[in-house]
Amino acid sequence: MTGAITATPADIARQTGIETDVRPFRVSIPEAELVDLRRRIKATKWPEKETVNDESQGVQFATTQKLAHYWATDHDWRKAEARINAVPNFLTNIDGLDIHFIHVRSKEKNALPLIITHGWPGSFIEQMKVIAPLTDPTSHGGKAEDAFDVVIPSLPGHGFSGKPTAPGWDVPRIARAWATLMNRLGYTRYVAQGGDWGNAVSEVMGVQAPPGLLGISTNMAATVPAEISKAMAAGSAPPSTLTADERNAWEQLDFFYKKGLAYASEMSLRPQTLYGIADSPVGLAAWMLDHDARSYSLIARVFDGQQEGLTRDDILDNITMYWLTNTAISSARLYWEASQKSMGGFFDPRGVKLPVVVTVFPDEIYAAPKSWAERAYPNMIYFNKLPKGGHFAAWEQPEVFVGEMRKGFKALRT
Repeated sequence: MTGAITATPADIARQTGIETDVRPFRVSIPEAELVDLRRRIKATKWPEKETVNDESQGVQFATTQKLAHYWATDHDWRKAEARINAVPNFLTNIDGLDIHFIHVRSKEKNALPLIITHGWPGSFIEQMKVIAPLTDPTSHGGKAEDAFDVVIPSLPGHGFSGKPTAPGWDVPRIARAWATLMNRLGYTRYVAQGGDWGNAVSEVMGVQAPPGLLGISTNMAATVPAEISKAMAAGSAPPSTLTADERNAWEQLDFFYKKGLAYASEMSLRPQTLYGIADSPVGLAAWMLDHDARSYSLIARVFDGQQEGLTRDDILDNITMYWLTNTAISSARLYWEASQKSMGGFFDPRGVKLPVVVTVFPDEIYAAPKSWAERAYPNMIYFNKLPKGGHFAAWEQPEVFVGEMRKGFKALRT
C-alpha cells in the first residue's frame, strides 16, 4: 500500500518497549471450499416468487436469483483475498480470544491513531476502501497533517476473529478489549469510530473513557430522546412540536420498528435456531440483505445493473467472507449478548462525555437530527448532515467518509 508502513510485533517492541502477542495473519481459503460454495449456490431449492410487486414480503425473488447467478458464475473470491492480504493483517489474543485486525501505520510522523469498528451484516471489508486515503492523505487529496494510523478489528464471532465458546462477549467487554488492543499496539493517544455495532462499541468506549482515548466518531448516532422512545413504544402520534428533521427521524424509526426489526429480534432471542443460514449460501445472502430498507433498495439496484456506491463484487465479497468463515450464527450471538442485560434501546443516548464527532447520512436507519445529537452528546465537537449515503458509510461513500474523519477529528490533533 502506497505510503503505509506495516507494523510488526518487533516494530512495536522496538518503538514502545512492550513485548506483544501480535501474530501476522494471512487469508488462504482452500479451493475445495470455493468449489463447494458454487455447488451449493447452484443447488439452491428455490421458493416461489412473492405474491406482491414490491419488497413488502422481504428480499425479492428476482434480486436473489440475480445475486445467486452472479455469485455462482462471475464473482471471484481470490480477488478479494488478494486485497485483504495486500494490507497487514494480524491476530492477537485478548481475554482468551483471538482477535483479527488490520493495522496500517502512516508514513507521516504525527498521524493520529484511529480504531474503526464494523457492524452487522458488515465486516472489516466495509472499511478497506478508506485505509489508503486515511493513512496516505497526500496521495489522496489531503495534507500530511490529515494522516491517521488505522486499526480495523473484527468483532468477536465475526470474520477471522475467534468465536466465543461461552457467554460474556458483550459490547462493554469488546470496548475494553479494543482499549487493550490499542495499548498493546503502543498507542497512548487515539480516537475511535464506528457505525451499527461499531457505534455501540465506540460509544461505550467513550463512556468507559480508557486512558488515551481522545474522542469518538459515529455515523449511526444514538440520540433518540427518552420522551420520543416512550411515545413511539406507546404507539402515540408524533408530537406536533417536532422540527422537520425530527419528524423525518420519527418516521424512519417508526418504519424500522414496525417493519424492519425482525432480523434483530430473531438474533436477539434465538440465534442458534438460524441453522438454515449456516447451511445455505443463498439463505445467508438473503438474510444479510434484509438489514434495512434503504441499503436493500441500493443493493437491489446494483443487481439490476445500476451504478451505485457499492458493486456486485463489493456485496458478495462480504457475504462470501461470512460464508467461508462460518460466522452466520456466531455473529448473530452479539445480538443475544446485548439482550441479556438491560442497557436501554440501541438508539438511546449512553451518556458519552468525551468529545464526539457526528456524521449523518440520510439513508441510515434514521438520520439523527442535530437537536437530538446536541442533547445526547454534551461535548459534540462536530456535526454534519450529508446529502447522500446510507448504513454502510465507509464502504458506499469512502471519499466522503474520509473527509469527515479529517474534518471531524482535526480539533483533537493538537
